[in-house]
Amino acid sequence: MQVAKIFVISSAVAAVVLLAATVPVLLSQPASATPAFTKQTGKPCSQCHQNANGTGGLTDFGQKFKANGDK
Repeated sequence: MQVAKIFVISSAVAAVVLLAATVPVLLSQPASATPAFTKQTGKPCSQCHQNANGTGGLTDFGQKFKANGDK
């Protein structure tokens, strides 16, 4: 009986972890940065993005811009 309880609890924990990892992926939206935006601001993609091609995480400037709309 004790082994069955442990199995049920560990299965429930595994299900919660799987759900917690899946929800952000399902709810994510595509990035809205575009080459037209770089033309508008005159700044290269690498001004806001860690990778020069406009992918990857945001730089400090990019995070500030996203939060405040600063140019």
